[in-house]
Amino acid sequence: MPKVELRSARSALADPHEVADDLVEQLGPVVPKLVTLFASRDRDQIALNRAVRARLPDDTRLIGATTAGEIDRDGMHVGTVVLGAMSGDFEVGLGIGKGLSRDAMGAGVQAVGSACRELGIMPADLDPRSNVGLVIDDGYENKKEELLLGMLEKNQSIVLVGGGAADDRGDGGSALLHVDGQVTNDAALVALFSTGTPWAAVRSHWYEPTGEMVTITKVDDTCRRVLEIDGKPAVKRYQEILGVEPSELDFIKPRGFATRPTALRVGREYFIRSPWTPLDDGSILFANLLEEGMELELMRLGDIGGMTRKFFEEEVPRRVPSPTAALVFHCSGRSVFAESVGKTQELSAAFSAAPPCAGFNVNFEVYCGFQINATLTVLAFGATE
Repeated sequence: MPKVELRSARSALADPHEVADDLVEQLGPVVPKLVTLFASRDRDQIALNRAVRARLPDDTRLIGATTAGEIDRDGMHVGTVVLGAMSGDFEVGLGIGKGLSRDAMGAGVQAVGSACRELGIMPADLDPRSNVGLVIDDGYENKKEELLLGMLEKNQSIVLVGGGAADDRGDGGSALLHVDGQVTNDAALVALFSTGTPWAAVRSHWYEPTGEMVTITKVDDTCRRVLEIDGKPAVKRYQEILGVEPSELDFIKPRGFATRPTALRVGREYFIRSPWTPLDDGSILFANLLEEGMELELMRLGDIGGMTRKFFEEEVPRRVPSPTAALVFHCSGRSVFAESVGKTQELSAAFSAAPPCAGFNVNFEVYCGFQINATLTVLAFGATE
């Protein structure tokens, strides 16, 4: 029966060699094809990479990232290392694109090209039925949308899912990526899977559509700072929507943007493209690139823990028969907002309903070639009966 399996391990030990011993011992006799390494930013990433790499078989591939919190089926954790050991009926090619800040599109082309060469296939010949790409970028460079254009340049049909390497210090932090023996920043990686087993890229947010629309009427040259919404100063318009003072608007505040974010409707999907931070000049910094005249729908906050649990219990099995493995990329803003409204424990417990998984709290998310935020994105694999 063709399938992909994942076994996870977690350790809070501090010494790189001790934590590597602990993690690999937990994995048991499994011989993985791919290992994911998600680690708190405060650790010596180079020493950790070397220690873990030395304990894995020579032909096991390794990818990873620093985090704003680590995730497995026991929930969300801080200050740990989580490994995910993947084995089964798949092949994987890895690619890394560097110089993300200088040429994000070029980095995307470079990463996909390298991964395709490892699989022995041209990018244009990738098959969306059997190939899928896992993407992790340096989230602090804020270059996902340009990066994705490069990754999809030769083949727009390929599904890409993932998130940004992160740091639990938030906006003042920095991020690192792991690709085999490399540890680097200002880069992006792609792991291209080739498999005949069931798989799906799926996403969850805890919002409901309202049918209420707003129009982005003025943006600056960055296309991320919105000056006017519905012809009014952006902060003033959002104050009218939420009924709060500017100091309460920030996404992570309990009465702020996260309670009624904006979303782009694509078919039946709602991709969250939320305001992030109010600025002193009355403008709002958004997480995504926007253009003047764009219409976005206001969303309504739902059940934080309940909707996340339902996603794992119902949506993932509906999309992937007999789910056996999941790589999860959870918006770090969601975890901070959940803490601000006293829902951290409920949210963390929802991951117990997931398939065997490994993941982390990320710096913005990738789903089907889009950059989104306030979302949980998942690459899930299953088994063929």
